[in-house]
Amino acid sequence: MSAFNQSRSYIIKLVFLISFFIVLVQLFYMQVVSNKYEKLAHDLSVYPKIIYPERGIIYDRNGKAILNNSIMYDLMVTPAEVKNIDTLEFCNIMEMDTAEFKNRINDAIFKNSKVRPSVFEDLLPTYLQARFEENSWKFPGFVLVQRPIRTYPFNAAAHILGYIGEADTAQIRRTGNFYRMGDYVGKNGIEASYENILMGQRGVQYLIRDNKNRLVGAYQKGTLDTVAIAGRSLRTYIDIEVQQLAEKLLSNKVGAIVAIEPKTGGIIAMASGPNFNPNDLTGPDKSKNFAKLQLDVSAPMLNRAIKGQYPPGSTIKILGAITALDEGIITEKFGYNCNGRYFSCGIGKPACSHHNIGHAANLRMAIANSCNSYFTHLYRMTVDNPKYKNVKEGYTVWQNYMNSFGLGVKLGIDLPSEDKGNIPDTVVYNKDYRSRWNSCTNLTLGIGQDKMLATPLQLANAMCIIANKGFYITPHFVSKIDGETAADTVLNRYRTKHEISAKISDSLYEIVIGGMQDVVERGTAGNARIPGITVCGKTGTAENKKVIDGKVIQLADHSFFVCFAPRENPKIAIAIVVENSGFGNTWAAPIAKMIMEKYLNDSLSTESQTKWLDYISSKNLLPSYLKRLQTKTDSVRAFDWFKLTKDSSYIKKYKRTNKISDKGSKNKKERKVQTSSTAALLPKKHF
Repeated sequence: MSAFNQSRSYIIKLVFLISFFIVLVQLFYMQVVSNKYEKLAHDLSVYPKIIYPERGIIYDRNGKAILNNSIMYDLMVTPAEVKNIDTLEFCNIMEMDTAEFKNRINDAIFKNSKVRPSVFEDLLPTYLQARFEENSWKFPGFVLVQRPIRTYPFNAAAHILGYIGEADTAQIRRTGNFYRMGDYVGKNGIEASYENILMGQRGVQYLIRDNKNRLVGAYQKGTLDTVAIAGRSLRTYIDIEVQQLAEKLLSNKVGAIVAIEPKTGGIIAMASGPNFNPNDLTGPDKSKNFAKLQLDVSAPMLNRAIKGQYPPGSTIKILGAITALDEGIITEKFGYNCNGRYFSCGIGKPACSHHNIGHAANLRMAIANSCNSYFTHLYRMTVDNPKYKNVKEGYTVWQNYMNSFGLGVKLGIDLPSEDKGNIPDTVVYNKDYRSRWNSCTNLTLGIGQDKMLATPLQLANAMCIIANKGFYITPHFVSKIDGETAADTVLNRYRTKHEISAKISDSLYEIVIGGMQDVVERGTAGNARIPGITVCGKTGTAENKKVIDGKVIQLADHSFFVCFAPRENPKIAIAIVVENSGFGNTWAAPIAKMIMEKYLNDSLSTESQTKWLDYISSKNLLPSYLKRLQTKTDSVRAFDWFKLTKDSSYIKKYKRTNKISDKGSKNKKERKVQTSSTAALLPKKHF
């Protein structure tokens, strides 16, 4: 053999030797050092099934479960495991088309990657669940997961309790991936405010899969499984029967009712109208129902008790009276001669519904008769108080009193999205009037108008301050957490007494409270009288204008009533607003009467049952412009959809042509005018 061939033979042997050594090292690494393939085999044969915990139950003050749990099933998908399935058969079983199937798989990959389970179809109806279970072995990558869902046994308190929904990518990111795709979280109401208490802790059950992807048993006899821990329950101040009554009385009306226990700040009832059934936002139809509610221009999902901002009207007069008394501007004997209009600013406004001389001869009579001129003058006297340098300084003092009574500030209720209303400061008026303004400029603040806005919650809380003679506890729903420990600090803020900044004597409160008693017994709120119970209240009306089709339209006034009862040792304080309904005594006062009767006496009087209950609950006071506004809004949505998709079906479906003869025109020619109106709801895929 030549020397050349011999050296080449050595090189070939060396290459084979090195290759053999590399293979040995790799085998050693894979079998001894690395667990990659073991993990891969494990992943193929073991399925980690998420066990979702039951959320905590919510109880009313009498121990009734007003928010509970039931069981349904989600269909989960792991896209990486969806291989060689009959897509058409799957779609027939699940009642969808193949395009929808592809979209859902792509969404799962985009939101949660190929290898993580995502919700393919949540809350399956029973018949679809049964269909899939029979054929599940044919569809690797898909599995049913038990899901506790919320049920509302009393069909009530939708705005209070809130609803839950699947955590979105933003929520997952904000919590540092604490939540996962498929987790349900509180989206609104108590569900959102107490999410950390109610949510519980998810568990995992490891199951073995056979070669046909069927789950055939527990992995390692369940020793690696973790148990789901149910969320803790909440005890509230809500009286569900009072809540149901409040919602019934607001049927077919726009407005709100808030009832609070003054000594504790516990909210007994909170209703908002229009309302909706909370069970509509749970179960398989929740997405469709949510879209429908969102498209309703009457805003049934808006909680007007905490987000409705209204000029409080004459209800503010009692706060103006206490302010003037505390500032030493008047005594209870102060009277004002009113002949039906206020002329001290030279304009004869505001008008007063009373013309009889002497109806405002002293403070109690002025409160009982709700004299506009009297309280307009009280406001002017307060801000023009000579002990302050100028009207701006005097106004700031008045504003601080209003803020102290809880107006123009957020109270901190245990619900998300509370609004603060508006008590304008001097900056606003300086800007509007170039710093040239006086007490005549905004004189209607004295009767709850001008730029003043308040929520029904704030007005009910102000009643608590009057009833308690100077303090309140932040209004809240939850009284106790089951299994509460020192680490549970969320309720601490709702157990603290807040003394208002102005140290007003009890005797001054008593003067105003006496006037409020007169309002009910001999004044403007006779419909709120309850035999055997001393009710202290104040009616109110507020002007109501709205821009409709480019024109400012004067609508019926809003009806207000605020009160507390009994006078001694008050147990309930109420604020009510009914929009577009006229005087406070006509609608709001009898509603308050029935709420108080139900709570204090546990039943309605014969008069309330025969005279008021059916009459008020069946009366439709929804403003007529809502139908017109709904048509216009739906039309805009339909045309926007057409611009986006070029799909004209939702326009053509609702288009009509009218021929209008214009024989009165100068050219005597007949013209054809085509008009179209659309009242369509957009297709589901738009949401």
